Amino acid sequence: MLTKRVTVTVHASDPLSRAGLISHLRHQPTVDVVPDQDDGNRDGPAVAVMLAERIDEPTTAELRRLLRGRDQRVVLVARELREPDLLAVVEYGVRAIIWRHQATEQRLLSAVHSAARGEGELPPDLVSRLLNQVGRLQRATTAGAATGGAAPLFGMAPREVDVLRLLAEGLDTRQISEKLAYSERTVKNILHALMTRLQLTNRAHAVAYALREGYI
Repeated sequence: MLTKRVTVTVHASDPLSRAGLISHLRHQPTVDVVPDQDDGNRDGPAVAVMLAERIDEPTTAELRRLLRGRDQRVVLVARELREPDLLAVVEYGVRAIIWRHQATEQRLLSAVHSAARGEGELPPDLVSRLLNQVGRLQRATTAGAATGGAAPLFGMAPREVDVLRLLAEGLDTRQISEKLAYSERTVKNILHALMTRLQLTNRAHAVAYALREGYI
């Protein structure tokens, strides 16, 4: 059990949804709901509860803002999550996920306390999906290891960053292979393994992802 009240901030794209979350939490004796800007001035665990219809660019930007440079845990209340979205929010550091249609007061409170203790909490169906997706990515990572060293399960390996940096400069496969002293087949394999692992649709998508995430 926690010995201190949990400081909670609430985040949603519209005021009505935010008010609904606050109404679930504000009367709980072990929760202290505060404005976002006050979360760094409180003692004890800090948890951000975020409501998202789907994982789009504004949602991922808000997740990065909440987790950047803060000792804060995130509980995500979501209406839908595709498998690539599930991996993304886990990578960002979300501690607990609740389906919106299952977000009762008790489920929400349980997730907040789990996050505050540093534990994770996922709906059973998401656990199965996550394990299946991680298994597929591990197999893709193993297959891609032949291109020159093991790649990380998430993120990008240095050789992948090198290839994408040259791709962003406008070089084609042959020019990249000459610059890096790789065969053209190796360059193609690196790109294929990367796009498979991170669920990227094409080379332009891979370059955009690397730019957005700060790899290049």
